[in-house]
Amino acid sequence: MEEFLHDIALHIEGYYQSLVDITPKLLLAVVVVLISWFIASRVRAFADSRLKSRMHDPLLATFIANLIKAALIVVGFLFMFRVIGLTGVAQSVLAGAGISAFIIGFALKDIGENFLAGILLAFKRPFSVGDIIESNAVKGKVVALNLRDTQIKSDSKNIYIPNALLIKNTLINFNSEG
Repeated sequence: MEEFLHDIALHIEGYYQSLVDITPKLLLAVVVVLISWFIASRVRAFADSRLKSRMHDPLLATFIANLIKAALIVVGFLFMFRVIGLTGVAQSVLAGAGISAFIIGFALKDIGENFLAGILLAFKRPFSVGDIIESNAVKGKVVALNLRDTQIKSDSKNIYIPNALLIKNTLINFNSEG
């Protein structure tokens, strides 16, 4: 019984030493994550203000700024794994993220399609807010363009058309060319 208790005490002491050894790395990892989050937030705010001043589409500017922030946070987390010494975990997380994105992409195909169509509409700009357009037998004045849908006001009704339908089908802009 004495030998059993001695073995337990040795194991507990080993766990304690391991915890003491890794504590500075864990604290440094937390500091790295906080610093990367702070830097990403500052870069996002800077990019958002600069892009909004240079672009005529605030929705696209905010989207690009958020994308920059997300990329910087991911880099911060990967650096955190490297500081702790878990580079294999970082590689596994990246591989898992790729596979997950593939599966989620199939599951949310329609939402993703509308989202990408919204980005294309923001870049291509076939119409602007205030233009009168017609698509899918719906005619009205464009009230708002979001990443997922476009809001049109027709006969005092708000109509929301998914952006993918605007990309796929014929679109008539009655305000273009005067």
